[in-house]
Amino acid sequence: MELKRVVVTGMGALTAIGHNLQTYWEGLASGRSGAAPITHFDTEKFKTKFACEIKNYQAETYFDAKESKKMDSFTQYALVASDEAIDHAGLDLKKIDPDRAGIIWGSGIGGLHTFQEEVKRYARSDGRPRFNPFFVPKLIADIAAGHLSIRYGFQGPNFATVSACASATNALLDAFAYLRLGFSDLIISGGSEAPITESGVGGFASMKALSNRNDDPEHASRPFDRDRDGFVIGEGAGALILETAEHAIARGATIYAEVIGGGMSADAHHITAPHPEGIGAEKVMRNALAQSEIEPEAVDYINAHGTSTPLGDISEALAIRRVFGDHASSLNISSTKSMTGHLLGAAGAIEAIACVLAIQNNLVPPTINHFTPDERIDPGLNFTFNHAQERDVNVALSNTFGFGGHNASVIFRRWED
Repeated sequence: MELKRVVVTGMGALTAIGHNLQTYWEGLASGRSGAAPITHFDTEKFKTKFACEIKNYQAETYFDAKESKKMDSFTQYALVASDEAIDHAGLDLKKIDPDRAGIIWGSGIGGLHTFQEEVKRYARSDGRPRFNPFFVPKLIADIAAGHLSIRYGFQGPNFATVSACASATNALLDAFAYLRLGFSDLIISGGSEAPITESGVGGFASMKALSNRNDDPEHASRPFDRDRDGFVIGEGAGALILETAEHAIARGATIYAEVIGGGMSADAHHITAPHPEGIGAEKVMRNALAQSEIEPEAVDYINAHGTSTPLGDISEALAIRRVFGDHASSLNISSTKSMTGHLLGAAGAIEAIACVLAIQNNLVPPTINHFTPDERIDPGLNFTFNHAQERDVNVALSNTFGFGGHNASVIFRRWED
């Protein structure tokens, strides 16, 4: 079987630092923080009072009232980002074979707000099970993929990936596999998440996973800094149009990058903590390089998982040094979560987009909020602290690691016909 080349022909983003692709990239390039006090609910009794919310998001801007009531926010975000990606790709849906087009979408949690509100409403009732008929269809993690297929009429593969914070990257890798093997011509892939709720923030705070810098939210997410104290939870979506190269060329599409491979691994260590030596992180990057058939020295940029947690940042840095050796001091590394917050299951989507845009612009976005070096982290690694750096970016790797020990990496390369 001849393996197909797979390319990126469109992207869409909805994040705390930008409502579309252009403003998202401008936010990354300028080092803008999206963290601010939470407005979605009253945080008076909560330990963590800030997050990376999408600023001034209004559902009625994108949907009519009847339509939006049938969708949890994570599904709305998926549709907004995918609509932009369709437009960015210049797709004429009437000319797409629906049987050869699909949706593979990631979300780690799904409709958390819907679940929370329905359970609260039941708890206040007389005990009769009077649940909203849209309760289940709004909360299940696969429903964003379902809405997307209905919206665009795609009748090929349609499913969701759920692997905590690796969900969107796993979605991209599955889409890559389907296209590479010739099972589909075009797939919309990515991820969305809407976890900034009482239960989401309260739950992660109870694990001591979140930063508590309530007096200075903008500087709270500080990956690889000595004084990091946890991640900043974020929300939003990222969508990528992936096609076989022959399909993209036949329709005259602009190709923004090529997906050349990816990898997966498991820590097999702990339900939430990473392996302290980064064994799983090392394996997943080695697997990604092997599938991509490139040497470590070919990689110019790593978009690190880099959540700003005490243990996670150390283990990833150790793994990068072991995989890339001396070249680890030459390539650029950055954690864009320092600006967007951690979008959980959607993180891999917006960070994959950051990799493609870094290739397009020959610019590495920064890791902001670095003030004090951590003596436990290799000082020879170039984490691109505080300011974007211009350089040739031909190959970029994106890391995502999730609770449960799920690890996924994907590699993009500058397109060459």
